Amino acid sequence: MTVHQNPTVTQASAPIAGRKAVNLALQGGGSHGAFTWGVLDRLLEEERLSFDGITATSAGGVNAVVLADGLAAGGREGAKELLRTFWKKMSDVTSSSIIAPSFIDKMNPNFGLDHSPGYVMVDMISRFMSPYQLNPMDMNPMRDLLNEVVDFERVRQQKVVKLFLSATTVRTGKVKVFANEEITAEHVLASACLPFMMRAPEIGGEHYWDGGFMGNPALFPVIYACESQDIILVHLTPTERNENPQDSRSILNRMQEISFNSSLMREMRAVAFVTKMIDEGKMTGAKRMFIHLIEAEDVISKLAGSSKMNADWKFLTYLFELGRGRADQWLAANFDRVGVETTVDLQAKYL
Repeated sequence: MTVHQNPTVTQASAPIAGRKAVNLALQGGGSHGAFTWGVLDRLLEEERLSFDGITATSAGGVNAVVLADGLAAGGREGAKELLRTFWKKMSDVTSSSIIAPSFIDKMNPNFGLDHSPGYVMVDMISRFMSPYQLNPMDMNPMRDLLNEVVDFERVRQQKVVKLFLSATTVRTGKVKVFANEEITAEHVLASACLPFMMRAPEIGGEHYWDGGFMGNPALFPVIYACESQDIILVHLTPTERNENPQDSRSILNRMQEISFNSSLMREMRAVAFVTKMIDEGKMTGAKRMFIHLIEAEDVISKLAGSSKMNADWKFLTYLFELGRGRADQWLAANFDRVGVETTVDLQAKYL
């Protein structure tokens, strides 16, 4: 059953007095993207905000295309409904898969999959067999789900919000940014391709891995291509962990976290440098950016690394409500500062 809505393409609406336009930057993080879903659900209720551009990677890219399609088809309520539809369908598909959480996993407060026989087996096999050996037919339930829920023709044609998805070019190691007019389900998969879990999508003769390696997400597309000076970053990947990982699984998880935050930290350093030069009068003509942050590192850092593969509905709705709550707190504390100043300590958080 398809849930594509009326293919009408909504054009960008005229600015509303008192409404502030922002850009969104959405990180990847597997099932943790349900936190971003909650953030978006709350921001969509805030009539004082509008969205200029969205730059996203991996699970952030999934949320971004669903949001853009929902906005184009049915406005803010349409976007809220389509986001919920996608996440519920993803949970339903995963609940019958081999990596579904066991009864013991569902009782675990860190929502890991350590007691899921299917997950443990897949995790072990992926250490010595590649997706090309394990999945020669390139079957991918996520591809099917995206094509069922999202009308990609409408996403490519809509003018409601500028869309940018980051992927990593396998051959060159450079970041590749896909924009509205070219995005299909394959581009979303390219942005979300974990090399040990799925085959690298081929687009235009190039193969792509997860955008997190080179842009999680890349900020420069909305800096250069959007008018808004404000970026609200929804940060999912923990920057700090107090414990020293000692088993192989936690070591690999921490290595990935550090890798996936590295490109973002480099861009934040550049933003901070340019801002300092502008403020000191040493640079003219540059665009001054205001950076904002919505996160829940205090909670997400306590989740098991394997929880990124856990799509149990109870877990997803837990993250959803957490995201709504953090977005609500951010709006109450910082809305008046949008368009005026950066509301996150870049030095402490990223530099």
